[in-house]
Amino acid sequence: MQTSYNGIAVPTEGKAIEYTNGKFTVPDNPIIPYIEGDGTGRDIWKASQRVFDAAVEKAYGGKRKVNWFEVLAGEKAYRQTQNWLPDDTVKATVDFRVSIKGPLTTPVGGGIRSLNVALRQLMDLYQCVRPVKYYQGVPSPVKHPEKLDVVLFRENTEDIYAGIEFREGTPEVKQVIDFFNDTMLKGGKKKIRTDSGIGIKPISITGSKRLVRAAIQFAIANGRKTVTLVHKGNIQKFTEGAFREWGYEVATEEFRDQVVTERESWILGNLESNPNLTPEENAALVEPGIEFAPKEFGDSVIAEIKDVIAKVGATHGNGKWKSKIMVNDRIADSIFQQIIIRPSDYSVLATTNLNGDYISDAAAAQVGGLGIAPGANIGDGFACFEATHGTAPKYADLDVINPGSVMLSGVMMFDFLGWSEAARLIENSMEKTIQQKFVTYDFERQMQGATKVKTSEFASKMIENM
Repeated sequence: MQTSYNGIAVPTEGKAIEYTNGKFTVPDNPIIPYIEGDGTGRDIWKASQRVFDAAVEKAYGGKRKVNWFEVLAGEKAYRQTQNWLPDDTVKATVDFRVSIKGPLTTPVGGGIRSLNVALRQLMDLYQCVRPVKYYQGVPSPVKHPEKLDVVLFRENTEDIYAGIEFREGTPEVKQVIDFFNDTMLKGGKKKIRTDSGIGIKPISITGSKRLVRAAIQFAIANGRKTVTLVHKGNIQKFTEGAFREWGYEVATEEFRDQVVTERESWILGNLESNPNLTPEENAALVEPGIEFAPKEFGDSVIAEIKDVIAKVGATHGNGKWKSKIMVNDRIADSIFQQIIIRPSDYSVLATTNLNGDYISDAAAAQVGGLGIAPGANIGDGFACFEATHGTAPKYADLDVINPGSVMLSGVMMFDFLGWSEAARLIENSMEKTIQQKFVTYDFERQMQGATKVKTSEFASKMIENM
């Protein structure tokens, strides 16, 4: 391990977090790298660090302390090193394992297409975890924002974010289009227009299963009752549809005693209502109109029902399935309305990369927006907690932006470290401060009788409220 990174000395008093046999070992004085972020990130980080330090001091009375270590990325890194993401920054986040960051600029006109995506891929941070819950007093566009309490697990390394693209009009895209039109699609009606840009969307068994596995493990550890696989498999059967299939395989093969699938619950529930139900009668309830379907389909449903009863009838039947975690799936476009009209039906969402990007922002809008939406990128042995919003450069250095996203990402980080006392102090003091209507401009303009305050003043009030 180096004594400095990007010319910045490592704190001498702290120790690195370790990871062995699948578990983190956290010292009482961990060294945690931070990237303050671009634009408004500077104001947000200053306020957040004060709150983090106050919470740790309040919770542990000096027995624990974070040794913050700045690493460079984004505009600050480019100014100092002519590199948007220096190798030393990646090395530091790997060496110290747990880090936190503010928002970063995506360079325009070349270079790394997204610093956030680059960090995730370089460290294989395959879980993008986004909890979405309501804090009392936060202005919301919906009538009952408190009913939404979900944690999104978004696959973080594949899908269109793999970055495999070919620009229209280039020799490379012509080669790709010619290959598909002349070989893969030869003799069929489908053709790719020759003036197209091409993007490739890989979805793998490895990426899908490890993401769903993490979502189910989280549900088990935190007493969550449902895990929903979100996909567009009705259209993209071999990518999105495969994500769904592989997700169910993980659930039923690796967590059999703890889960029940939605279809299994229908089959077992029908039998509980009528123990004399035949497989054929059960099939008609599970698939209404089955008598009009091809015989092969009907036979497959009947076989499925017999298989479910044989495999889990004893362990999950007679109402036992009701105490299990329900694993179901929903089409991606449907989930947008579901989290509005039936929010309490959902608890953990496991999604492909692009769908998770859309849905996490849409869900955040119901509980106050991205200004207070936290996030984490987690892999095997590494974690980076981050603001989920942009850099808002026109507000940079004005001390006006809501720091909630980074602060609540810190809450996630402290929970991840096992420092839950500090996490609760931050979370509770933020909610109390908002209930007092002592808020930054984004909330003040939506709250009657509120006091508009600076970013730094909001942090000071939070510390007071601890």
